[in-house]
Amino acid sequence: MRCVAFVLAILLFTEPVLAAAPAQEIDPRASLGVVQQWIYNYRAKPDYAHIPAAVRVLFHAQSFKEPENAGIYLGFIAGALASNPAKAEALVNSFFPVPAEDEWVIVRAIAFSGLPDWRNLLRRVAPKMPGRQVMIDAYLAGSLPTLTEIPLEEKQPGAMEKIKNTLTTNPFSKDKDAKKIKLQQTFAGNQDLLDTLWGYYFATGSFRPVLRIIAMLPWSKSRDTVDKLTVGSMARYTLASYAVRDTTLREYLRSELKVQPEPVKVPLTEVVEAADTVQLGAVRKDALAAVEELKAKGSDSRRNLDFWGQVGVGAVALGCVSAAALGAVAVGIPCVIGGSAGQGLLSFWEKNQQ
Repeated sequence: MRCVAFVLAILLFTEPVLAAAPAQEIDPRASLGVVQQWIYNYRAKPDYAHIPAAVRVLFHAQSFKEPENAGIYLGFIAGALASNPAKAEALVNSFFPVPAEDEWVIVRAIAFSGLPDWRNLLRRVAPKMPGRQVMIDAYLAGSLPTLTEIPLEEKQPGAMEKIKNTLTTNPFSKDKDAKKIKLQQTFAGNQDLLDTLWGYYFATGSFRPVLRIIAMLPWSKSRDTVDKLTVGSMARYTLASYAVRDTTLREYLRSELKVQPEPVKVPLTEVVEAADTVQLGAVRKDALAAVEELKAKGSDSRRNLDFWGQVGVGAVALGCVSAAALGAVAVGIPCVIGGSAGQGLLSFWEKNQQ
């Protein structure tokens, strides 16, 4: 196995050979494993010259087939662009040709990069992706948010606004606008965005995305919604998990204990202690216990909705969603899990913890 891994590593890091090799001679699964390990270690030893080869393997392995499971790779590409602004356009051009179904990755990575001139870069490469012009125009117009513009959660209506909505909304209305799917992105409702922040960190070593993840920690104590509990628990677990092996990250988290507000400081203290003592199992068990409590007592939101006399709260299989997101599915019913937490990211952690 070591011999195979060595050969695959040579294929990955010898860019001309990889580019010239026939597709059928590349094992996408094995090559993807090499790229995953390379991405995880990248911030310790940046290797900018081989990013195009790594990204081509990601495309070849169909890593972006399920967008909700591709956050960590998307974040890495966005961070790679941000890490070297002078070479960002050359790096983007090196990715082409890109499969038509994966062009959205290039568009979003540019928008998420945070480059000062990202809009002009997007305009210059737009002719190569005519099938994504609607998406490109949306980012340029500001109707689609960049990574730093996405809010942590939706603004909650106040008590008077809830009453007003209850009294003025016709439950029998056929208004089409009222039935539209909400497309607003928030970190609370999209687990893949947590992955994207980690990918950005792997590419840059910047603590800006880590600060965003730290801000989600109070949700690990939330009994408001299953989404917030899940994302908050994942934020806490990932911080502890990566800090176990990343001394720089661990020391940064420790320094944040002095400046963070109390709602953040409590779970952050748990993260630092778990990382220092390598007690990741305790973090996982605590999250699963919170899920069980939420199942037994109901959420704060549900109690509030009951108080206002509203009905029809959507039933959610809390154990299914949260347990699966934490990599501990023990239920025998079909589940739909948003984001890569259930299969992509956790398998990635497990590989790096063995």
